[in-house]
Amino acid sequence: MAPQEAADGQFAILPVRMIGSEAYPVETVHEIRVRPNKPKFPTANDGRTLYLKNVPADSTEALFRELFATLLGGQRQFESITFENEAQTVLAVDPARATMIQGFAKKRKRGDVEAEERREEVAAQLPEIWTRRLQNSGSTATVLLVEEASVARVLKKIDRIHSGKGTQPIWGQGVDEKDVSPLSTPWIATHLRLSRADKLETKNSVHAFFSVFNRKEKEANELAKRLRNEPDEDGFVTVTKGSRNAPASRNEADEARAKMLQKEAKKKEELKRFYRFQLREERKREQANLLKGFAAAQEKVAAMKEKRGKFMPES
Repeated sequence: MAPQEAADGQFAILPVRMIGSEAYPVETVHEIRVRPNKPKFPTANDGRTLYLKNVPADSTEALFRELFATLLGGQRQFESITFENEAQTVLAVDPARATMIQGFAKKRKRGDVEAEERREEVAAQLPEIWTRRLQNSGSTATVLLVEEASVARVLKKIDRIHSGKGTQPIWGQGVDEKDVSPLSTPWIATHLRLSRADKLETKNSVHAFFSVFNRKEKEANELAKRLRNEPDEDGFVTVTKGSRNAPASRNEADEARAKMLQKEAKKKEELKRFYRFQLREERKREQANLLKGFAAAQEKVAAMKEKRGKFMPES
């Protein structure tokens, strides 16, 4: 493997030459970090998947397809690429994904119902206002190759580049201009024009989005309810109280908290008279209070008698 990979134990560093433009005519070298994909939850395609880190900001599938064609000697070994922002978008839109665990999934519907759902999902997409999406600085991506042997070939090619036996690939070389939309001034001008979308079209897309979201949320709740009755690997069924699968409302939470505090206060009050010495001390305090009150009453009566004895009626 490459010396850089041996240093950090994880990534091999792929240097890519960036040709200067008219605005900045200076050639630079961008380093893309590459390693075999090892996700937290393994899948069947992990053996032929590469994990990329620090991808260029202007990355597209066409640019990476040409880059791996240079490394592997042809585009047939490259299947697809998924960028970090694309994966987050998919997870954010589909609420049913959150409850699909242990291999259980919703049964696919057939015929007109499934076709109608696909049409709803297409209609729920908002109008695109960018002709080309930029990647965040230091973002990641996963590249899916055709076979597992291609992963070893890519890492071996990176090793040859570091050893001086291979040439550094040039970013964007061999890519057709039709496959990659331009940036700079035309990109901004097109964005400003597309930002003025039709209000009726945008409104219909928003309504369709919430219809799809509500439908998938209902499916997710039904799936979660059904999964509670499915036995686990050991043959046990998880017993739950009631059918609630969402957090309680704020009013119910406040009521439950007030009841809990009232119960604790009552318990503390009961413990105050639990032992005999507590009862004796309480009786002593009551007796002392009675004696104190009796002495105060005696003083008050004596003061009233003294005042009445000095009263002299007028003649």
